[in-house]
Amino acid sequence: MGQTIRFGVSLDSDLLEKFDALCEERCYQTRSEAIRDLIRNALVQKEWEDLNRAKEMVGTLTLVYDHHQSDLAQKMTEIQHSSLDVIVVSLHVHLDHHNCMEVLVLRGPGQELKATAERLIATKGVKHGKLTLSTTGHDLP
Repeated sequence: MGQTIRFGVSLDSDLLEKFDALCEERCYQTRSEAIRDLIRNALVQKEWEDLNRAKEMVGTLTLVYDHHQSDLAQKMTEIQHSSLDVIVVSLHVHLDHHNCMEVLVLRGPGQELKATAERLIATKGVKHGKLTLSTTGHDLP
């Protein structure tokens, strides 16, 4: 962990008021904590911009689908079995009589994570899919 440096930021009063409201809404104890999180989020986003890097990345994929859709479960299982190298774990939740949610934790090269997510999301019968990108944290202070 590096040395803590204090610096000043100039903001329009209306923008600062909105930022303070956001800090309160998200339960930040100080503006500094909120600013650190904003910076880290920007750095994680930058890390994901270059998916061709060999660097290990992580993310979660959430899928909602109708399990009565013909052959959907089999197709999703086949895709997941072909991606065992990036799927760490999966969680299956029965939402109601027709709908299920599956959450996959992914880890590996960014391009592989994205490709796996796209294949699953595009599978006929998937109602909604979202890949949430994160970081292993190795490069974040």
